[in-house]
Amino acid sequence: MGLFDWNEKSPAVLDSGGVIAPDERLPWPQTAAMGVQHVIAMFGATVLAPILMGFDPNIAILMSGIGTLIFFVITGGKVPSYLGSSFAFIGVVIAASAYAGKGPNANIGVALGGIIACGVVCVAVGLLVQMIGTGWIERFMPPVVTGAVVTVIGLNLASIPIKNMASSNFDSWMQVVTFVSIGIVAVTARGMLQRLLILVGLILASAIYAVLTNGLGLGKPMDLAALSNAAWLGAPAFTAPVFSGSAMLLIAPVAIILVAENLGHLKAVTAMTGKNLDAYLGRAFIGDGIATIVSGSAGGTGVTTYAENIGVMAATKIYSTAVFLLAALIAVVLGFSPKFGAVIQTIPLPVMGGVSIVVFGLIAVAGAKIWVDNKVDFSQNKNLIVAAITLILGTGDFTLKFGQFALGGIGTATFGAILLYALLNRRPR
Repeated sequence: MGLFDWNEKSPAVLDSGGVIAPDERLPWPQTAAMGVQHVIAMFGATVLAPILMGFDPNIAILMSGIGTLIFFVITGGKVPSYLGSSFAFIGVVIAASAYAGKGPNANIGVALGGIIACGVVCVAVGLLVQMIGTGWIERFMPPVVTGAVVTVIGLNLASIPIKNMASSNFDSWMQVVTFVSIGIVAVTARGMLQRLLILVGLILASAIYAVLTNGLGLGKPMDLAALSNAAWLGAPAFTAPVFSGSAMLLIAPVAIILVAENLGHLKAVTAMTGKNLDAYLGRAFIGDGIATIVSGSAGGTGVTTYAENIGVMAATKIYSTAVFLLAALIAVVLGFSPKFGAVIQTIPLPVMGGVSIVVFGLIAVAGAKIWVDNKVDFSQNKNLIVAAITLILGTGDFTLKFGQFALGGIGTATFGAILLYALLNRRPR
């Protein structure tokens, strides 16, 4: 089967709630609509991460699209995934560039050199996996470990919408309105409307927000000034990297987290689709690494497989890689459109918070599904202890520091689960 060969499923599959496998696709109009939904799902985090580091969000969007295309080609179009800005870089980039936290990062070049170094390490890990195979995966990462890691990815993100995306009681209620709207669409809608539950729910909640704020004055009104002033087309300002030894040593170890995130992503997709993707693990590492190198070379953030898109796939049961190809092309076009960036910026923060609650929750459930599907026996103490400790480490964002490098909750939970299982699984002589 060639890179662009997909088996087309009829629209009737939508109405029956059938699964669309990675090597299948819906007719192109429906595929394009799903691509838009994935772009929306990743947009908030992909824009937020560069803002927190003082990077240009439009470049981040552009490079996320290019990075996804690179990943698609290197994995042979077999792994459904979107690459977006990685939050794992925020702390080390701020430390390496001495960023003050507001406005453009004046020392961005040094950070970009470190991001490129991180990508190189990720590629090296992928090449090693390609050379020695993936047999070690099942030994060190059985279902109890992978299920816990995937669940932690969702739980670790839970505090973002709860603590940071609702500054008032009205905003909290709007988050409720948003996830209830998505839930109603998910349960009552049919066909393509149901598949687009997140996008439709977001639009519905935004309309309700506009009525309550702009119309009735109950909260902060939606500001459309930036939308009207933004140009339709405009090239982002690219930045060249600067290679500093200290910055590279500080940022390069983030490759460990990128590897963990890619591994968790492939395990989640394997559990959801029933198709074992271990054979593409090395290629996934290489694809993410090259995408990060290309992004850093142009002024973008490091990229990683996106947990948000796992949530969308879990909700829609559409795993077609054709969706991600179109999502990537859409992101590339939108990277050159300040107008689109302004449209997304007008989406109220509490509405995005409500969407995030749904998406992050779906990620956590996808991890639990790995346990159920593989019949993990929690009457065995080793499984019980590994799962329990992993969930708390990740959810509580347990952080370990190695000099200036900090391994956050997802990283400590991932490697903690692997090491703890290896220790507890040792059999006495």
